Amino acid sequence: MTDRRTNATGEPNQEDEEVRRGQEERLRTVWAAPRSWRYWSAVNNTEVGVWYTAAAFGFMLFAGVLALMMRVQLAVPENDFLSATFYNQVYTLHGTAMMFLFAVPIFEAVAIILLPQMLGARDLPFPRLSAFGFWCFVIGGVFVCGSIFFGAAPNAGWFMYPPLTTNEQYTPGYGPDIWLLGLSFIEVASIAAAVELIVGTLKCRPPGMRLNLMPLYGWYVLVVAGMILFAFPPLIAGDILFELERMFDWPFFDPSRGGDPLLWQHLFWIFGHPEVYIVFLPAVALVAMIVPTFAQRPILGYSWIVLAAVGTGFISFGLWVHHMYTTGLPSISLGFFSAASEAVAIPTGVQIFVFLATLLTGRVIYSVPMLFVSGALAIFVIGGLTGVMVALVPFDWQAHDTYFVVGHLHCVLIGGMLFPLAAGIYYYWPIVGGRRLSDKLGRVAFWLMFAGFNLAFLPMHYSGLAGMARRVWTYSEELGVGMANFASSIGAFVFAAGFLVIVWDVLRPRGKEAHARRNPWNAGTLEWLTEMPGESWGVRSVPIVTTRYPLWEQPNFIDDVDKGRFYLPDAEEMKRETIITSVLDGEPLQCLRVPGPSFMPMIAAVLTGAVFIFATFHWWAATFAAMGLSVASIIVWLWRGTAEIPEKAEKNVGLGLKLPLYKSGPHSIGWWAMFITMTGDAMAFIGLIFGYYYFFTIHADFPPPAAVGPGVFWPGVALAMFALAWGAALFGGISNRAERIGTSRALMAAGTLTSLAGSAALLWGPYVTGLDPTAHVYPATVWVLAIWTAVHGGVGGLMLGYCLGRSFAGRLTPAHDVDISNVTLYWHFMGGTALLTVTTLALFPILT
Repeated sequence: MTDRRTNATGEPNQEDEEVRRGQEERLRTVWAAPRSWRYWSAVNNTEVGVWYTAAAFGFMLFAGVLALMMRVQLAVPENDFLSATFYNQVYTLHGTAMMFLFAVPIFEAVAIILLPQMLGARDLPFPRLSAFGFWCFVIGGVFVCGSIFFGAAPNAGWFMYPPLTTNEQYTPGYGPDIWLLGLSFIEVASIAAAVELIVGTLKCRPPGMRLNLMPLYGWYVLVVAGMILFAFPPLIAGDILFELERMFDWPFFDPSRGGDPLLWQHLFWIFGHPEVYIVFLPAVALVAMIVPTFAQRPILGYSWIVLAAVGTGFISFGLWVHHMYTTGLPSISLGFFSAASEAVAIPTGVQIFVFLATLLTGRVIYSVPMLFVSGALAIFVIGGLTGVMVALVPFDWQAHDTYFVVGHLHCVLIGGMLFPLAAGIYYYWPIVGGRRLSDKLGRVAFWLMFAGFNLAFLPMHYSGLAGMARRVWTYSEELGVGMANFASSIGAFVFAAGFLVIVWDVLRPRGKEAHARRNPWNAGTLEWLTEMPGESWGVRSVPIVTTRYPLWEQPNFIDDVDKGRFYLPDAEEMKRETIITSVLDGEPLQCLRVPGPSFMPMIAAVLTGAVFIFATFHWWAATFAAMGLSVASIIVWLWRGTAEIPEKAEKNVGLGLKLPLYKSGPHSIGWWAMFITMTGDAMAFIGLIFGYYYFFTIHADFPPPAAVGPGVFWPGVALAMFALAWGAALFGGISNRAERIGTSRALMAAGTLTSLAGSAALLWGPYVTGLDPTAHVYPATVWVLAIWTAVHGGVGGLMLGYCLGRSFAGRLTPAHDVDISNVTLYWHFMGGTALLTVTTLALFPILT
């Protein structure tokens, strides 16, 4: 007699309703968020993404209140609503919060919510890393923003130009330190999210979804997360130099001792101008998802818009001198960067024309999301045109540091980011909240925001051309811009009222309001598989995708997903699982078991945050204690929650497909995460190396003739020790795979010792030769490079010791070697770092 609960191949019969109910109950249990106080240990993307988004909007509202305070102060000439000092704190925190605590984090927050649904995945590959990033973001944001309530806020602008900010004589107190260390901590969260999003997009796509079938949002996520990986580390390098000068008087930006304040501008704007596109491109991604839905046709020119997004990201890294035209750079540099600044308009224009062409060739359904999209395109074009103007060097010399630039900046950021984000809120709220927002309130909000925006920011272009400088706390009546400023202030309050209508629409009591129907906009992409209200498991079964708009183009698609006719319809072992696929073709490679709820990410974030906070106030004993506890918490997190050996080698995921439960090397997500993380780490190191060679180019003698340098011997010893450690990691992994366990353990132990010896030798060189980092920028630069490399050597030694412990504990075996595989990859990067450091410190002075 045949059991009706199984089919002819012995797999569950997905046509049996009782079978499906059992599967759904197991999935619901496995993926449920914890209850009561343990709720805050959740790591689901549906929970963490919502927390992240709410926190980012909280910081945005805080920054908005600061903006309104500034507009009250500037509404009339010679006003005294705010003092000059407090006004400086207000505008510094306004810019800081908007750029670092809202514009970039909101992209990562929204992506954490939407990306798994768009890719038909159960979750992102490192959910605990997402949670860690969120807690880092909140702690750092509260630390920075909370400083204003204690009179300790930074007050020198969100760009913190030295020497004004590095000299205690000009900026006494902890304001710059709070800005530097608080934002450095926040940057950790941004890079963690970037790693998660890149790996998730490349490796968690559903079977069959080749790269050229990926939703446009996924492409934009890849581009923007990659930009974060290359743009944020140079700022971290700059922060290190900045804080070393603030804390220990190392003169990186002090011209009297060989430093140069322009080095900060280079490092800051290498981050700062790509950040404009880091902010803009995710908003364009939302538009790219909304426009096809309301045109009721696939996007026109898919390949063109992908190339344009990649091109925009690439060209944006050639624009940083756009902000430095007035600093006295050579004319050839000005010409190159002016041309690059003009060229970026081409891929940007391609994206806008693709949207217009899609709308013109479709049958547009008018809606609140499309209303906001239309407003965004109009305002952004204005911002783009003024951007072309300030890209021209002669015009920029006239408009630089005037309110013309303020008007341009806000046209780009609000038109290019906030209006599309509002469109995304109204479009995607059914996925988050299960209900549609009010069309009536949405239209009221749009017209208030659109009218208020134009009234607020268009007059600023006139004010700037009339001679009003930016960053001033008041102005004289004779300047003739009083009426323009009064109009701007009125417009700011109208704009704020419109945004508050959206906030009310989101937060208002719903009563017994019915849930939205499924896929209420009749969209074609995977995120609209979500049921109303949504389930915590993401998708009922992981689908096979063969088109760009499967809900439109694959017959019976939603029913097949709902009835579990695809992959992973069940959670037999009560584990959270998703499918890992190949990067190019979306071929299934692994059934990945993702970790569940844990307080360890929160604990690690709190302890790591304590390191930065204690260092801000020079509480060194507490700093080092927190550092030790932070490292211990991360080791516990990794030991208990990663690279777990499964109870069986492979699993039937459905449709007769068996996939391994464990992978190492380039096929594993851990290897990709290490590669991406070390790429970002290498960019920070290149920022420090850039500083060394920058000083070489601006000084006639660098190193100075009197400098004895670290010598050749001790750096050479350090390089030899690091080479031995690299070999130990490499051959330790090879020996482990060959089942020579004793040899492998011996090599890991030797690698731990030689890496520590290499770090000590590298630091001994400048110490024994008497290099004083406070005397001149050359010894300071030598020391910072030596310390950076030595710390990385120490981390590499700790990693090898961790692998040794895993081996003795039976968690690292010949068949399960992801730990040593990833550590070997780390040592490839570490070897390159050591080679470049020693070459720069020991050989370059001889060659020059």
